[in-house]
Amino acid sequence: MSTPPAGGTLYVVSTPIGNLGDMTHRAVDTLARVAVVLCEDTRHSRALLDHYGITTPVAALHEHNEARETPRVLARLAEGGEVALISDAGTPLLSDPGERLVQAAIEAGATVVPIPGPSALLAALVGGGLPTGVFTFVGFLARKGKERAAQLAMLSTLPHTGVLYEAPNRVGDTLADLATVMGDEASARRVVVGRELTKKFEEFRRGTVAELAAAFRDVPPRGEVVILLEGRKAKELDDAVLRESAQALRREGATTREIVRSLVERHGAPRNLAYRLAQDA
Repeated sequence: MSTPPAGGTLYVVSTPIGNLGDMTHRAVDTLARVAVVLCEDTRHSRALLDHYGITTPVAALHEHNEARETPRVLARLAEGGEVALISDAGTPLLSDPGERLVQAAIEAGATVVPIPGPSALLAALVGGGLPTGVFTFVGFLARKGKERAAQLAMLSTLPHTGVLYEAPNRVGDTLADLATVMGDEASARRVVVGRELTKKFEEFRRGTVAELAAAFRDVPPRGEVVILLEGRKAKELDDAVLRESAQALRREGATTREIVRSLVERHGAPRNLAYRLAQDA
């Protein structure tokens, strides 16, 4: 039996990551108007809603019950209801629950409306001082095993800024692991550790991977943490890898312009080098 088309609206609402003054007027209006607010921790969110005089009922939607609760939310949307989704802090879905619900709502024909606002990811990027034109966000790293090793290897070779979230007690270990993977580059590559963003004790620590790995080895930072890793510099790239990539793209039928764009955007190659390799491919 197919799911009937939904006529309601699911609002994905960003909430403060620390400073309550960052709540937008649109977010307050939306949360006050909907039939129910879905949140990770109802007690935590109830305190936030009470602060703004919002009396809307709340219901739990978190990683452990999202699969079970999604059909119930879809049923409400199918009846034309309006529902809001928030996380404990910041923008939902970014290392927070909600992706399954949003995808299901779209497939069911509901309208999904983002209500943008605070985000630890974006706050760290604009305050960190590393390039922001292109970046890769990986959320929380796996704690161990092959998956973590693969993530660390990927981060160490990115040609642009890498962004990850980390628990404060694991920051030292993560930076040490990055330093090990990067080898000699750890003494040159910049890294930024942002903590308690938007809060009273907001702080950005800047240095090389080796320097901050040593700094946080025995004294972990306090509060919520975002780590920014500088991309690998073009001069550190392997010409052979770039040439092989250019030749592979040519074999697939890519034009010179497409090869140049790929080498610049995906590998961080200088445009003049990328053009030369594309011509030779």
